[in-house]
Amino acid sequence: MGNSIFANCCRHITDLIFQAHSFNSSERAPLLPKSPVSCTASSDVSLPVQMKSDVSEACRCAAPYPDIILSNASNECLQNQPECRQDFPKEKGSKETVKACENSCSKLSVTVAGLLKQAQASSALVVLPVDLERGSATLLNHSQSLEACQSCGKFEDKGLDSKSCNQKEPVVPGDRGDWQQNQDVSERGKASNLEEPSLADLGAQLKHRTNVPNLGSCETLETPESNLPLTAEERQNVQKMVLSALITDETTRMIQDKSTCYLLTDPAVGLDGELNLGPDLDATMLPSKQKKRRRKRKLCFLERPSAMALMNGDDSHKPLQEESRQNGHEEADPGEDGNDQEVIVIQDTGFTVKICAPGIEPFSLQVSPQEMVQEIHQVLMDREDTCHRTCFSLQLDGNVLDNFAELKTIEGLQEGSVLKVVEEPYTVREARIHVRHIRDLLKSLDPSDAFNGVDCNSLSFLSVFTEGDLGDSGKRKKKGTEMEQIDCTPPEHILPSGKERPLCALQPQNRDWKPLQCLKVLTMSGWNPPPGNRKMHGDLMYLCVITVEDRHVSITASTRGFYLNQSTAYNFNPKPANPSFLSHSLVELLNQISPTFKKNFSTLQKKRVQRHPFERIATPFQVYSWTAPQAEHAMDCVRAEDAYTSRLGYEEHIPGQTRDWNEELQTTRELPRKNLPERLLRERAIFKVHSDFTAAATRGAMAVIDGNVMAINPSEETKMQMFIWNNIFFSLGFDVRDHYKDFGGDVAAYVAPTNDLNGVRTYNAVDVEGLYTLGTVVVDYRGYRVTAQSIIPGILEREQEQSVIYGSIDFGKTVVSHPKYLELLEKTSRPLKIQKHKVLNDKNEEVELCSSVECKGIIGNDGRHYILDLLRTFPPDLNFLPIPGEEMPEECQKMGFPKQHRHKLCCLRQELVDAFVEHRYLLFMKLAALQLMQQKASKQENSSVLENGASPENGTGGSEKSELDDCKMEENVNGLDQVKELAETIASDDRTVDPKSREVIQNACKAVGSISNTSFDIRFNPDIFSPGVRFPESSKEEVQDQKQLLKDAAAFLLSCQIPGLVKDCLDHTVLPMDGATLAEAMHQRGINMRYLGKVVDFIAKTPARAQLDHIYKIGISELITRSAKHIFKTYLQGVELSGLSAAISHFLNCFLSSFPNPIAHLPADELVSKKKNKKRKNRNLGNADNTAWASMTPQEFWKNICSEAKNYFDFNLECENVDQAVEVCNLQKITLLREISLKTGIQILLKEYNFDTRHKPTFTEEDILNIFPIVKHVNPKASDAFHFFQSGQAKVQQGFLKEGCELINEALNLFNNVYGAMHVEICACLRLLARLNYIMGDYSEALSNQQKAVLMSERVLGIEHPNTIQEYMHLALYCFANSQLSTALNLLYRARYLMLLVFGEDHPEMALLDNNIGLVLHGVMEYDLSLRFLENALAINSKYHSSKSLKVALSHHLVARVYESKAEFRSALQHEKEGYTIYKNQLGEHHEKTKESSEYLKYLTQQAVALQRTMNEIYKNGSNANFMPLKFTAPSMSSVLEQLNIINGILFIPLSQKDLENLKAEVQRRQQLQEAMKGSEQLEAEDKDCEESAAELSTPPAEVLPPQSSA
Repeated sequence: MGNSIFANCCRHITDLIFQAHSFNSSERAPLLPKSPVSCTASSDVSLPVQMKSDVSEACRCAAPYPDIILSNASNECLQNQPECRQDFPKEKGSKETVKACENSCSKLSVTVAGLLKQAQASSALVVLPVDLERGSATLLNHSQSLEACQSCGKFEDKGLDSKSCNQKEPVVPGDRGDWQQNQDVSERGKASNLEEPSLADLGAQLKHRTNVPNLGSCETLETPESNLPLTAEERQNVQKMVLSALITDETTRMIQDKSTCYLLTDPAVGLDGELNLGPDLDATMLPSKQKKRRRKRKLCFLERPSAMALMNGDDSHKPLQEESRQNGHEEADPGEDGNDQEVIVIQDTGFTVKICAPGIEPFSLQVSPQEMVQEIHQVLMDREDTCHRTCFSLQLDGNVLDNFAELKTIEGLQEGSVLKVVEEPYTVREARIHVRHIRDLLKSLDPSDAFNGVDCNSLSFLSVFTEGDLGDSGKRKKKGTEMEQIDCTPPEHILPSGKERPLCALQPQNRDWKPLQCLKVLTMSGWNPPPGNRKMHGDLMYLCVITVEDRHVSITASTRGFYLNQSTAYNFNPKPANPSFLSHSLVELLNQISPTFKKNFSTLQKKRVQRHPFERIATPFQVYSWTAPQAEHAMDCVRAEDAYTSRLGYEEHIPGQTRDWNEELQTTRELPRKNLPERLLRERAIFKVHSDFTAAATRGAMAVIDGNVMAINPSEETKMQMFIWNNIFFSLGFDVRDHYKDFGGDVAAYVAPTNDLNGVRTYNAVDVEGLYTLGTVVVDYRGYRVTAQSIIPGILEREQEQSVIYGSIDFGKTVVSHPKYLELLEKTSRPLKIQKHKVLNDKNEEVELCSSVECKGIIGNDGRHYILDLLRTFPPDLNFLPIPGEEMPEECQKMGFPKQHRHKLCCLRQELVDAFVEHRYLLFMKLAALQLMQQKASKQENSSVLENGASPENGTGGSEKSELDDCKMEENVNGLDQVKELAETIASDDRTVDPKSREVIQNACKAVGSISNTSFDIRFNPDIFSPGVRFPESSKEEVQDQKQLLKDAAAFLLSCQIPGLVKDCLDHTVLPMDGATLAEAMHQRGINMRYLGKVVDFIAKTPARAQLDHIYKIGISELITRSAKHIFKTYLQGVELSGLSAAISHFLNCFLSSFPNPIAHLPADELVSKKKNKKRKNRNLGNADNTAWASMTPQEFWKNICSEAKNYFDFNLECENVDQAVEVCNLQKITLLREISLKTGIQILLKEYNFDTRHKPTFTEEDILNIFPIVKHVNPKASDAFHFFQSGQAKVQQGFLKEGCELINEALNLFNNVYGAMHVEICACLRLLARLNYIMGDYSEALSNQQKAVLMSERVLGIEHPNTIQEYMHLALYCFANSQLSTALNLLYRARYLMLLVFGEDHPEMALLDNNIGLVLHGVMEYDLSLRFLENALAINSKYHSSKSLKVALSHHLVARVYESKAEFRSALQHEKEGYTIYKNQLGEHHEKTKESSEYLKYLTQQAVALQRTMNEIYKNGSNANFMPLKFTAPSMSSVLEQLNIINGILFIPLSQKDLENLKAEVQRRQQLQEAMKGSEQLEAEDKDCEESAAELSTPPAEVLPPQSSA
């Protein structure tokens, strides 16, 4: 029977994967998910008209965000925009070519294309005001092109940094891209309390659930260590197991949610061609409107679009297939049309069943035919009244249902069927699962797991500020009519210009966290396991319980259930007590013996189910908190048991005991990926295994450093030891056997693992079939770096020399190659820009390679081709690699390069390589177009001379010349298109090409350094300048070209990327708030962190230095904390475990305390026996003496920081102590504490620290609670979901809001399918959906989606991450729109507090925050408070946007409005005049904004005059005066909301038919203008020689454009 069940499971999976799809072209395909309310509205819904705006604002703000949609651009304003002509960058190939529309007009035409079609149906569109424009979107990487100005900074969407299989990163509209934080999601199912199956786990589950005595053919899984190669059949079995395990695991994805129901069983298509949708789970937990209706839907899935990447060139809106082909973005499969679409029919017919469980009334449950029985189990285990049951079966008419059967396959199951819950006998495993589940229920509100960083729990505080779930309770709250009841007083510490930065407010106490005590103790008894004679009576295990009433009882878990026995702590008497209270569930037993338990457990479960699911679900990767309150350590049997077993999931209960990680990782990669369902299943499997592997590797690495794992070479010196634990191989970051002697010794050995991880990440993203990488995780813990890798089968049985059949094991002395490896690696060479090259081995033989020599190829015993040691996947960075006899380009020398670095493994980042290649491609196109133009021109000249029979001197020359110029102007537009066509024709080896044209392409190829002379193809040889690598004489010229290319790339980083970053910061396109977001902005542009000193220097020398003050501060703070981290690493290596908290507190005192001479407290002598010390000496991994750390002083420490900053970052930091650093650079100690804690993994006690006292040290040993690992790992991506997300964004940009909304909903569904419920990319999806809901007028849906986004950001990124701060601000706006005023204020106050903690007050983002707070306070008539915030915002805006900016004008207007409400008309007039002057100067007198301001000035003047008259009247006539009452009106909520929308970048504008005509005319006019600009640009450059251009190419001017008014 067991075999047949297993076979059915496998057959079912096979059916899911292989099936045909039909396509009916006549029917438009709506999307998969049930669209939220907002999307069901028709697309011509009228949007609220909230404000008229000018055209220049519209035309300047075509941005890649949903909220930024072009509107009526009228003529008058465009004529006021001379800068449109000038802003086209002169620099060739400049990144800025397609920068924000404020710099170039070229974007309007295409962005509006779809809009014009749509506008007929839509009476209103949304546009961003020019006042709020923040700047252009960040170039996430080279393939990004639709960049446009993204306005007012609060609501911009972060890009998803996603690499899809076989593809470069597509265009991502994003400015901070907070997504590479490496936060991905798994389905650990905290909500459902299901154990995690491993691949080998399925058999056990089937065996257990169906009580089958034998599973049959699973022997291969019993021996994961076995290195025998698997047969094809066995491997197929493993794959089937993978799929089945995944399906089981999916039952953990339970989120009851309004807009999308995520119980996604199986993304694959069902047996009859249906795609499973998330079924509605527990009917009681879902809104009634979500009841399923019978409906048949079609879903159109975009097959992976070929050439997704857009070039950053002139035709930026067409996917450049040439670039794709030539530069390896992705090769389209032959015979596959890019527009092919795959259609899946969905039959979604939900029905209701009745559940009868013992002891409660029968209840109805909504189910879907695609669900599995297992999911109903999960719903019952999560439901309040059935949550205490774990060991039961479901029966229909007396027949037990198979857990893994889909409901539609069960005969007789239909609408109204009755399913009976039948209690089953326990086994030891079931009893343990039951106890664990009860413990989880008792701890469900306890945050200690989140503070301790275990089981993927993390913190969330949103509910503290919203007082519960916004979605439901929001409707019950007062609608803001009784304003006097709203308490608006902000906490004292968040008021503008306050100096206090309390830490305790970071983690406010949640009322639910003082959980009701149900039991004092629940633990395993010391009498376990039962003796043989008791086993024969059915005893499984014994428990000890102390109730709240202080009753000590001993409980037996038996096959029939739980009962009291007669044992005590010291006497064993297993006989049942009298009465024994035998109950099937432990909860039922405890309910009978403890009244307090009964009452409190029931209350606890009510509270648990009221919490938002996102507060309960586990995150995919662990997030650690750097602060935690003092917690009581309570007894916990499950925690104690977990600590001393190798439990990861439930391994002790599965065949084979430990998971064979390598087999799992590689099997998931081998899953089929021909169509969408297959790809979803594959990506989900890859993601799940990666997140499990990361958790296991992290736990193992900590065990290794803590000394709890035995080395496999125990006799060797500690540094050289290696470890195997749980089928993972661990090695330490030290230079073993002088392997890295020529590269920098231990320093190189420390950096090599991260380089290797980057290589693994890249090869995984390219995803070539047949090429395998190892699972790799790099863990930094307690000053040590540990690399965790999966184990290649058979590698431990043989010497490395025998194993390696490709590459070199001694850095190029002996080199071998292998045809299969060359074939596989050649497929990666295009996307990775790696050149195939030859090197000489020790016998002077030529060996061909397609990677660096260090990359090793090993065929495992499983027959798979593995590559490892990928540390030199990318080319070396010559700025940090001085080579005798090699001269660097001038730009590099000017900035002091090349500079000697600590190691010789400095590589360029992949983002830089991509940006450089794109830069060169642009140059290639321009050079070729220029030459073609010259050829045409000379042909025309010759022909005209022949026709007229006269030379140009004979008087016809002038007119000829002007005609020629006109001709050129027309033809220039087509020049680049011709080049593309020509390049394609030549590349296809067409003989018909004119030799002159061929020569044009050859010249252009040569000028840009292409390796091919018929098409553009730039690649790097990663072995150039590698010590010990020799090249054959025959490739001398090629090597020389490669050296030049590397020099050019190094120069490109300094002359283009760093100035580009600074310019983006100046435009506020990039707005980092802390070190992590600054690092991310640098990395997106390919700038390594070792350039940080240069970036800060560059900022210091920029003319607009004051406007970059915030970036400068973050840069200095990052320099200081990174230098401190380097010191901390070596400092900690010399510390004994017993002295850890003393050492860390001493380190923090030296770093941050003003106390001049802190003394370190060494561990008490009586605990350190001399004998033990001698024994332990060898165990210490560092060289330092165990107590050397104690002698460090603050002066010495800061001296070390300064020298580290100089040596590593080449930056002169002149600070003798922390107080000087804080004063000179205007830093905050609390911010430095946060940064150093996050970088090193320190967790400190949540309390107020006095940093400035000179009488005692700030930190004591008790303040250091823990030290966590810093984990770097691979982030697998959901490629199809990402394409949907992109398509949705593109639709929204074109103005098709409804279609965009549907696509983004679909993306959300697919993301959920791959990642589970929690992931940063899902967070971005929810934020965008909320924004669309808001724009389309569905405020409550916007609130619901944004609430999820906030919760997810808190859980996945951290409670004070810059992204979370942004999410809080979005949510506050939607709360205000829903009339929840006090909640909106609380959220804004929270955001302001977090901002103060993370950075401080002086940040451009703070101006926006303060404007929001000021406006809401104005709305609730708190005028004095409102002014404090608005005036602060005005001061910050004036500093960062220059006093002439439109942002400042808006700030003046907001302040004037509040003064008007206070009847202080003089002040109001003064501010409005300032605003009026700016509008008049910037926009002209006839501009709508200027007129509005002028009208308001008149009104204020009248009011002021009226007030003055009244005052005069009173002075003259005393109390008898009769006068007209003055109007003192409180601002209406709608006017406040209108202003909030404006400052947050949303503006609703009605469009009339006339406006539409104007818009069309405007688009045409701009297209002509753009063409003319192109023409003139090329004509200017015409007389320059091509070769000259190539020479200039490496030296573009390193200038930062002066700031424009940041409109």
